[in-house]
This record gives sequence, structure tokens and C-alpha cells, in this order.
Amino acid sequence: MLKIRRSQERGHADHGWLRSFHSFSFAGYHDPDHMGWGNLRVINEDRIAPGMGFGRHGHRDMEIISYVLSGELAHQDSMGNVKGIPPGDVQRMSAGTGVMHSEFNHADGQLTHFLQIWIEPDEMGVAPGYEQKTIATTDKRGKLRLVASRDGAQGSVSMHADAAVHAGLFDGDESASLALDPRRKGYVHLVRGQLEVNGIALVGGDALLVSGETQLTLDHGVDAEVLVFDLAA
Repeated sequence: MLKIRRSQERGHADHGWLRSFHSFSFAGYHDPDHMGWGNLRVINEDRIAPGMGFGRHGHRDMEIISYVLSGELAHQDSMGNVKGIPPGDVQRMSAGTGVMHSEFNHADGQLTHFLQIWIEPDEMGVAPGYEQKTIATTDKRGKLRLVASRDGAQGSVSMHADAAVHAGLFDGDESASLALDPRRKGYVHLVRGQLEVNGIALVGGDALLVSGETQLTLDHGVDAEVLVFDLAA
């Protein structure tokens, strides 16, 4: 089963300093038909105005991934991490027993555009943790590069969750395939551009909810950047 979720069907919030699109129910956006998919709970596409951001706030028992598209995200947390997250980096924060953090855009005159992703852990009450890795553009060009996984395989960030996240860049005749276990769920989020997945045309912000499939084929990209999730059912 492949079910399309178009970009314009997502929830939307405009706070002036923050413009956000919610793939699943979040904060003031509630859609009982879109509470998550498998153990994927949140994909928020956020744009933060210069000098603004999320003040210090708390999380627990969630694996949180930040994937920056443009600008830079300034992160500070109660574990002592003070980091800048530029495009190309993947950051994972395990909230576990509880963590406080803040996220800001300190760039002058430039929006910070990023995806905030929450995946439910398969173990509660772990010690909070932080990891950040740079994934080269060449590693994603015309292929699906593992960027987050349970065991940190292939240089990905590791997480306490039964899930894997792949990132890819596709243009022209570039293509890639990913084998899936039909007993699991998949989710394709097209970050930007145009792309076909198993013959289904997507444009930036569109998604595919996947179940019962054995393979995904990605091709016919036009300046496409995509995230593909392999998820516990």
C-alpha cells in the first residue's frame, strides 16, 4: 500500500518568527487520521526568523533528529552541549529520562530551515544522549545514504529506536532502490524538488505512507532531496 499525503494537506502554524508545517498532529494541530506512522511521531518543517528560536524547554522518552536544510541551528542543552548545526549535519538527541534544550537562529538576515523529527524509542528511561555527524553531499548524490539507525551502521547517528532513516539527492537519470520488509512500515518525505517513487510523482513537501511493500524505487528526480524511513509497524 502506498498512500499519498500532499504537502498542502499538512497542518500549518504561522507565529511570525516561526512558520511550521506538521506532517502529524502536533501542538495546536490535531488530526486523528495522522497521529504518526509506525513509530514515527513527528515531522515538522520549520523556518525560524533571524534572532529567534525555541527557548529552553524539556523532552523525555523520545528520539529527536534535526536535519538542517539552510541557515544554521544553534543548539544548547542540559547535557552541556553547545553546538551549531549546519546543512549537511544530522543531529540526534535522546531525551530519555529528561533533557532541557533550546534552539535558535543566530544568523543575521537568514532564515533557518530545518526538519524536526521525533521517533518513539523502544526503550524508556535511557540516559539522555547527543550525537551529531556530517554527511557529505557526495554520499547522498544519486543514492540513499543511511543517516540514522539503531546501531549507528555506516557512520549514521545511532538511536534507541527500531528505525532507520536514509537521505538522498536525485536529479536527471539518477535512481536508487531500497528493499523493505513488508511486515514493517515505510515513510517517504520529499524535502524539495520533484521525484517519482514506485511511479508516483511527488513534489516538495509531499509524502508517501508505505505498508506491505517489498521495495521502493526512486527516480526521475528534479533537484530532489528526500528522506526515507524504515519503521517498526
